[in-house]
Amino acid sequence: MRRCLFIVFGLLIFSVKSIAQAPQSWTAGEMYQAIKKLNVLGSVLYIAAHPDDENTRLIAYLSKDKLYRTGYLSLTRGDGGQNLIGDEQGVDLGLIRTQELLAARRLDGGEQFFSRAFDFGYSKNPEETFSKWDKEKILSDVVWVIRKFQPDIIITRFPTTGEGGHGHHTASAILANEAFATAADPTRFPEQFKYGVHPWQVKRILWNTFNFGGNNTTKEDQFKLDVGGYNSLLGESYGEIAAESRSQHKSQGFGVPASRGEAIEYFSTTKGNIPKSSLLDDINISWSRIEGGNAIEQSVDSILKNFDFLHPENSVKDLVGIYQKILALSESIWKNIKLNEVKMLIAQCSGLFIEVVTNSQYAVQTDSIKINFNLNNRLGADAVLAKINLDSFDSTLTVSLGKNKNIGFSKIFFIPNTKSLTQPYWLTEPKSEGYFNVSDQQKIGQPNVDPAYLANVQIKFYNIPLDFSIPVQYKFTDPVKGELYEPVVVIPTVLLSLDSKLKITRGNNNFKGTIYLTPQKDSSAVYFGKLYKKEMGKFSYQYIPKQLLLTQKSKKYEVGYTINANEDNQYYMGTQREDVALMITDLKTPFLYYQELHTIKYDHIPYINYLTNISAVNRKLDLKIVGKKIGYITGAGDKVPQALELMGYQVTILDEKELEKNNLSQFDAIITGVRTYNTHDWMNTYYDKLMKYVNDGGNLIVQYNTSNQIGPVRAKIGPYNFDITRNRVTDENAKVILLKPASPVFNFPNKITEKDFDGWIQERSIYHASDPSGKYEKLLGMSDPGEKSDDGSLIVTKYGKGWFTYTGLVFFRELPAGVPGAYRLFANLIALNQK
Repeated sequence: MRRCLFIVFGLLIFSVKSIAQAPQSWTAGEMYQAIKKLNVLGSVLYIAAHPDDENTRLIAYLSKDKLYRTGYLSLTRGDGGQNLIGDEQGVDLGLIRTQELLAARRLDGGEQFFSRAFDFGYSKNPEETFSKWDKEKILSDVVWVIRKFQPDIIITRFPTTGEGGHGHHTASAILANEAFATAADPTRFPEQFKYGVHPWQVKRILWNTFNFGGNNTTKEDQFKLDVGGYNSLLGESYGEIAAESRSQHKSQGFGVPASRGEAIEYFSTTKGNIPKSSLLDDINISWSRIEGGNAIEQSVDSILKNFDFLHPENSVKDLVGIYQKILALSESIWKNIKLNEVKMLIAQCSGLFIEVVTNSQYAVQTDSIKINFNLNNRLGADAVLAKINLDSFDSTLTVSLGKNKNIGFSKIFFIPNTKSLTQPYWLTEPKSEGYFNVSDQQKIGQPNVDPAYLANVQIKFYNIPLDFSIPVQYKFTDPVKGELYEPVVVIPTVLLSLDSKLKITRGNNNFKGTIYLTPQKDSSAVYFGKLYKKEMGKFSYQYIPKQLLLTQKSKKYEVGYTINANEDNQYYMGTQREDVALMITDLKTPFLYYQELHTIKYDHIPYINYLTNISAVNRKLDLKIVGKKIGYITGAGDKVPQALELMGYQVTILDEKELEKNNLSQFDAIITGVRTYNTHDWMNTYYDKLMKYVNDGGNLIVQYNTSNQIGPVRAKIGPYNFDITRNRVTDENAKVILLKPASPVFNFPNKITEKDFDGWIQERSIYHASDPSGKYEKLLGMSDPGEKSDDGSLIVTKYGKGWFTYTGLVFFRELPAGVPGAYRLFANLIALNQK
């Protein structure tokens, strides 16, 4: 995917306006700036906890003004955050935010790294964070990235003392400061050295102090610099570049306006000596830091002096000369970095266009794929195509690349069943609670998925061979969006899917479901199937039809299954779950198929694909429901409507048009999705209609909204005023007290006890209510360890003949996870007006 384009076909330090799957072309101004960067051998590593924690304006300034090699290490992929653009949560959201962060880096010029830490949700202190992350493991990741990147200085977004709020934030600063000494200590994590790294001493660590969220940590005696300048070569200020970069975090609602003019950043030194005139004080960032490098600096200066903005191809020969001089230097990290920079400059200054593409997004194991190779030497530098390697294809050529002449050819490749499936490397092993398990040390820190296919194209410029690694892309034309490039994905011959990944049953009904088998190619193969089931905590299997003829590509073939749900299985309170999995074998090539393909598509990032072993969770619930018809007003996106349908309700989705025209009295309850009032200004318009619905006997249930930067609540919500706070309970096992046990919320139609809060996941509740009016009943008390009890997670009030509820309880997490107590409590809220 994009990673290899980023690394090998240039350190893309300049603005990229597209999704960046397509081959990139620079302006002459960007080429000139890249030549200037050749003479800068300084590096900075920025460290924080999540996607969107980074200071994009500072990164843009460091990479595009100071021309330092600038990296951002985000300890997590943001899996535990909230999602403003869809219903993806957990790992799915982490995949989205990974791509958003890579999109941001392509704009602000930074490089991206990750540790193995999993974002398990909001944490109030670093002690809780480290109890789940395994501090030593994540520290080793930070040390590994430092030893590989070899930064001159490190900048942290947050302090070690807690002003950053989130426990992950503080933990990121603690790890960065510990790594300052640890990365230089040859006795710490010595197992890393066999992979080519060595101890590395960073010169200093600085905390990039801040003034946001009502917390001003800046002081005038701190080191400061103006990062708000204008870059005439790029035609943008660093504030404008940063706004484009930060606005890539669309799932977090972080679109921001561009800023212009002076912008002062402040820094407090936490390790090493305090800088006086620049962040990289006392650090040699010229070619003289490398033996034999002085002559290269002079050659670069000469190219800068003679650079022709109308004819950049005139600089190619001299750039080839610099490449040869760097190649002759002793081995060092800067030698490799500058070789890649010069190679990218040669390609850009010559107008070289290389694409390796296919018209099929999916490469199917045991099938074939046609790959097209297209090249154009648009400005006519002296260039000859010498070699192409791709998998087993290895061709030596002598093809002169004439000026602006298209050269292309195609080749068909067979895809054996031994070809690696395309999968995010951090998802190939089962995840622990607080971190991904990654056995391959070389993968740690890597931001992206390995490309399915990587072509090596060797071109001789002025008779000097240069190798370019080009990922194979899926290229197609959308009638609205035009030419698009997306990743190629290797998938199994047969994909499986389920009618539902979560099934609920009540009483003595058994679980019944359907598994779909979808061949990805036309075939005459005969398959033999085994259905694996876990009952009573043990796996068993049964034969399904002995012969499955899966002959037609893309057709869904069905296999039914039934799982016993008798009372002996003790499903009550969710203490046990059942799983079902199907494996099928091709009789000709005894090869198991048992995986499901997940696809996520948004316009601002590349298509995301990953595979999981097919499985279903089945819950037997002691659940009663009263009422039938639910109106659901969607917000930022959640999977609560699907859970309601599993419970037995009829759900009608109410958008603005439906809310306007429908007679609301037909609904037993109306429920608003998460952050509905944050995302839909038009909810103001229907306040009176909703309140009349409640007054006439209806039941309005409002799930959490925020009052932070994601978007202020501008609408009236309830019949009486209440405030939304940032109070939350992050411990999913926190003790819950029923403050008013006699309330119908706890008694009809299901008897709710404190046991119904067993087995909850990630957290209890977020964005609690505060009731200055005193007209709401506060029903639950809960708190994180060491804090006083908070009663704002669930408030209700009678209004006229009906009921209104606001809740911060995370039903949007618990219901899709099949948490029994959450279903029972939600059913009671829906039944408030039915007793």
